[in-house]
Amino acid sequence: MPQKKSIPEEKENFHPRNRHRNRYNFPELTKACPELAYYVSPNPFEDLSIDFADPKAVKALNKALLKQFYSIDLWDIPEGFLCPPIPARADYIHYAADLLIGEDGKLPKGKHIKVLDIGVGANCIYPLIGQYEYGWAFVGSEIDQLASRAATNIIEANGLSKFISIRRQRSADQIFTDIIHTEEKFSLSICNPPFHSSMKEAAEGTARKWKNLGKNKQASTDLNFGGKNAELWCEGGEERFLLRMIEESGRFAKSVQWFTSLVSKKETLAACYRALERVGAKEVRTIEMKQGQKVSRILAWTYVEG
Repeated sequence: MPQKKSIPEEKENFHPRNRHRNRYNFPELTKACPELAYYVSPNPFEDLSIDFADPKAVKALNKALLKQFYSIDLWDIPEGFLCPPIPARADYIHYAADLLIGEDGKLPKGKHIKVLDIGVGANCIYPLIGQYEYGWAFVGSEIDQLASRAATNIIEANGLSKFISIRRQRSADQIFTDIIHTEEKFSLSICNPPFHSSMKEAAEGTARKWKNLGKNKQASTDLNFGGKNAELWCEGGEERFLLRMIEESGRFAKSVQWFTSLVSKKETLAACYRALERVGAKEVRTIEMKQGQKVSRILAWTYVEG
């Protein structure tokens, strides 16, 4: 048997309000979602776990987490779409919420807080978590018709249509335009941008992840967390997407209090900082997040005087 590493019961790197700071409790999760039980077995260290290289197992785990922690009874995504790691997505929501803390130290909750999720995806994860945790209202934009329909199905199946709505983005060259309506106000915008610059780069990233999971599938473009082309890559990659977002955000300076986006690559930040200076952002924050060995960050900016 391999030598077992000491794993802390609590994941201290997660945000203090993150419900997933503790290790997965598979007996409880299988109660919440019985189909997960098929994929749970002892790992080489004799701990209960799943094969994280199996997309069906990951999907069942997500169903269980959403049911147990966020009261989402029905959740499903079409085959091949991004099946995101929920603990990491929850971290983004909580750190973004911190941007809204007022001078009284209180987090604003309720439907009057409106959040825009750029590229909501078929999974609709950010609105599901944010609505449950803080009671916020969400608008999710989505360019893919099938993803838009899948997200809408999740919303309707769980009775959340009063809180979450989906708007189709018709142009790949636009981010906020035709999504934010005239005189509409948002407290936050959030985004998990495609971070690869080509299909080839996305495939290479997939191969590395398979290798890290101990699977010999370098030749495959399948991934345990899935992901369609628009979810994984765009021309120019993460940097070009974010620069376009920053430039366009200036035209909606009065519509959104805080613009935010995940930034996967640290080297992307320098160009973003220069762009934010050019468009006249009043305040810029970079929030580092750590989930295990992975380090990512949230870039946040506002045109509102502090």
